[in-house]
Amino acid sequence: MRTCLFGGTFDPVHAGHLVMARAVERQLAPVRIVFLPAAQSPFKTGHQAFFTPEQRVAMLHAALADWPLAEVSELDMHMDPPSWSWRVVETWMAQHPGDELYWLLGTDEWEQLHRWARPDYLAEHLTFVVYHRGQEPKPRPGVRAVFLRGPMHAASASEIRRRLERGLPIPDGWLPAAMEKIVHAVCDKRLK
Repeated sequence: MRTCLFGGTFDPVHAGHLVMARAVERQLAPVRIVFLPAAQSPFKTGHQAFFTPEQRVAMLHAALADWPLAEVSELDMHMDPPSWSWRVVETWMAQHPGDELYWLLGTDEWEQLHRWARPDYLAEHLTFVVYHRGQEPKPRPGVRAVFLRGPMHAASASEIRRRLERGLPIPDGWLPAAMEKIVHAVCDKRLK
């Protein structure tokens, strides 16, 4: 089965993430898309997520509830931090032998792939799906990649967090409607 892994902190998941994943669904159909919330990004050590792991997982489930080919895996949440993509892939392959693996990322991550732990291991075991909005990214020798061009949604997790911290409204369409109750419940608890 074609499986596209989509790792990230998803703090919180937003419409921009969903736009990227929907593009993969259209381009690689049939494909299962697995959202993998990270326990702790190796590039964000010392940074505490705004939402707890349980809240991030609950928001993902709410955002994906009506999407049959999308699912949430807590695999990375149960591994010791930091979250290494190669370790997730290694474990996934052991649990799902025979899956044809893809990994979804944006252009900025693609350009930083050399900074990832064990990028050669990843290149050996999967195909990267690079979502971009402009000029097609440059290929990397020895690395399989599919380049998807599409619109970028204005939503930003850091801007959503900034607005929540300041009690400002979140622009319409940035959060899936099913998540808004969870987000507001979390914020209401913080203010008490």
